[in-house]
Amino acid sequence: MASPKNMIVAQSGGPSPVINNSLRGLVETARDLPEIGTIYAGWHGIEGVLKEELLNLSSQSPEEIALLRVTPAAGSVGTCRYKLKEHQNEDFDRIIEVFKAHNIGYFCYIGGNDSMDTANKVAQMATERGVDVVGIGVPKTIDNDVGDSEFKLIDHTPGYGSTARYWMSMVQLANEENRGSCPADPVLVLQAMGRKIGFIPAAARLADPQRKIPMQIYLAENPISIEQIHAQINDQLRKDGRLIVVVSEGLSLGDIGETKDSFGHTQFSSSQLTVAQLLVNELNERGLAVKGAARANVPGTDQRHNIAYASTVDLDEAYGAGQKAALLAAAGESGYMSTILRAEGPGYNVKYDKVPLPEVANSERTFPKNWITADGMDVTDDFVKYCKPLVGNDWPSIPMINGRMRLAQLQPLFSDQKLPKYVPQADR
Repeated sequence: MASPKNMIVAQSGGPSPVINNSLRGLVETARDLPEIGTIYAGWHGIEGVLKEELLNLSSQSPEEIALLRVTPAAGSVGTCRYKLKEHQNEDFDRIIEVFKAHNIGYFCYIGGNDSMDTANKVAQMATERGVDVVGIGVPKTIDNDVGDSEFKLIDHTPGYGSTARYWMSMVQLANEENRGSCPADPVLVLQAMGRKIGFIPAAARLADPQRKIPMQIYLAENPISIEQIHAQINDQLRKDGRLIVVVSEGLSLGDIGETKDSFGHTQFSSSQLTVAQLLVNELNERGLAVKGAARANVPGTDQRHNIAYASTVDLDEAYGAGQKAALLAAAGESGYMSTILRAEGPGYNVKYDKVPLPEVANSERTFPKNWITADGMDVTDDFVKYCKPLVGNDWPSIPMINGRMRLAQLQPLFSDQKLPKYVPQADR
């Protein structure tokens, strides 16, 4: 039997509350597979691979690896927003050099659609250059926009269920605020993440499936003007006296002075103005149908790193996706992403499968139009039926020490660097 080859796992893009549980599923499964030797993490994603900064995960305490279940975001191994572009031949050459120097036979990349593009490019590059490296993708994105709109490639992505649960909870709490403060603050505008797709703001409906809360939901993919929103808000204020308005951060209502990342995506949290504040300014300037003012609440990155609101279903499924990726890698199934599919039959169950990376690389699922109500201010019961099982029914169990959460604390055990220092091509 040939000696086992080593594995690099890395993360890319915006983190999620459960991303580390995919990492944990991968590591805990891979360390028991005879085909796989030492498991490294690329420190801050593909940038760490390029810089030969490889954190040894095999040497970490099993207890700390286990704590990755309840450790959110990407602080343990880091993430990045570095895009491998076709012309960056030096970067591709460097990746091959790092693979050879550290006897790497497996490369697993955890991330969203852009990350699947990176995983696909690495897998293709290895094949084209005759290098024996298995490239595997592991899905992650709170936006739930990887894959197809028919939900045949992947039903939902790890991370979405937890952020949906966050918004279900936030709207419940915001409703109590709005009920109490409405004589002075009748309109509360809440801004949810989601550049172009409305799965996250749509989850606000889970807080009120019986539709008793005065609430309007505006998705980025359903264009509307400030004038229309103002009229619709005032119509409901005349009826109910108060209102919660949930908007996508990517809803186009005017110039927000946007900034963009290396992938060309708008960074809404870095822009000069938020959509929520833009809307609040307009509402207060134009006037409300009742006394008082509109206010805004923008939770920002809290919705993707708050482990307290994580879905236990999401945690388990994130682990399963990582576990499946390790099994695919050991079986030599290069060029695939592990995927989650909803099983047929009564009740909610999933199965873990694989999908070719080219089918999901740079894919962008759209929110089904038939899940948006005819008036454009809400989502349908079909969406609620789809989303409800993903948020679970229990709170995550988070260990505490002296009142503080006990999160994973990986040791800085990096492999020896064998190659000359390297600056990634796009950073020069």
